[in-house]
Amino acid sequence: MQDPATLWHATAAPAPRRPPAQGEITADLLVIGGGFAGLSTALHAAEADLKVVLLEANQIASGATGRNAGFVVPNFAKVDPEAVRAALGEAKGSQLVQMAATSADLVFDLIQRHAIACDAQRSGWIQPSHSATALARAKDRVRQWSAEGRPVEFLTAAAVQSLTGAQGWLGGWIDHSGGVLNPVAYARGLARAAEKAGVQLHENSRVTTLTSTPEGWQARTETATIQAARVVNVTNAYADNLIPGLAQSFFPLKVFQISTEPLPQSLRERLLPGGQCVSDSRRNLFTFRFDAANRLITGGMHILGIGADARVPKTIHRRLAQMLDLPDLPSLAYQWSGIAAVMPSFLPRLITPAQGLIAGIACNGRGIAMTTAMGRELALWALGTPPEALAIPVSPPAPIPLHALMRHAPNALLPISQLRDRIESPAGLGR
Repeated sequence: MQDPATLWHATAAPAPRRPPAQGEITADLLVIGGGFAGLSTALHAAEADLKVVLLEANQIASGATGRNAGFVVPNFAKVDPEAVRAALGEAKGSQLVQMAATSADLVFDLIQRHAIACDAQRSGWIQPSHSATALARAKDRVRQWSAEGRPVEFLTAAAVQSLTGAQGWLGGWIDHSGGVLNPVAYARGLARAAEKAGVQLHENSRVTTLTSTPEGWQARTETATIQAARVVNVTNAYADNLIPGLAQSFFPLKVFQISTEPLPQSLRERLLPGGQCVSDSRRNLFTFRFDAANRLITGGMHILGIGADARVPKTIHRRLAQMLDLPDLPSLAYQWSGIAAVMPSFLPRLITPAQGLIAGIACNGRGIAMTTAMGRELALWALGTPPEALAIPVSPPAPIPLHALMRHAPNALLPISQLRDRIESPAGLGR
């Protein structure tokens, strides 16, 4: 299978192809899924002296791991510390808040510790406010995350314009511990680090059956049988029917990303001169960042309909030109899409279908930081920590009622979200 045609796959250093699993294999821990969560789980478990096998159905970073925008954001997409504690209780809520708050710290520490060349910049993440309500929430988010000891700051409208180079937002906030990277290069670096720690890593090794045995679990691929004491499934949004009910426990959200050709240096000096990444407060949020070659990257959702793969990237490109006042915006260089897993609670979740088997779902728009942190938690579980003692809430599989219909809701409701955003946004903010 060839790599996806994303900017990140095109610009990351080449990686070796790992052969499919063959024959009879035994392990302390089997990890299913070669994305950030699986690689982080495998690396942390192997560093704790477990014998780890990781199976990836395609290639490392072929799923959502290699199809995002490369934002490292250490918070939750829709909820803040007080709401997390209200939902989970003080003790569990505080555990999860701490995990999220330090998730970018973990990412950049791994990059430094394992010398991962992935164009990482710890330059900060900015969320501009498009409405008075969003501005009030930004002030409250700064209050709550400041109380957790995080390096956050409220931004006036003038400060947002100075940092982003774009006009029209009413203000916002910044988390200085966030940043950007090339997600494919980061994942490939984690894979190399995991192999150095002793992980047996196989690509093109889709697990077809998973069966409980007296010794733990037996997984089969087309060419191998793996016997493991414990199994971690972290296929996230790309879950299949290997674990009944898992794929029906979240909303799969298709998100498009595009990259332009490199911008002239004169424009690059105006837009995000500090190298931060931006995702604003709208429901159909607007995002942008640069890569190492001054290409602009942005993304968006799509309205249900025929021809989205050809139509949506062009729409996103026009929106980028309008938002950043770039009538001569360079042409599209790359366009791709991926699937994000969104939980009804917008919080990460661990699923425990049976003894010795656990699955993690963590994206919710915060994939890089949250799934890397989830991997560290899952490694603790593999080492014997009870599921209920982990930072992430645990539950049996809980399929969403009417999932076959409800899975389309985020895209089907996009026109209404766009209308509400347009009504709330000031006239000077691009639409």
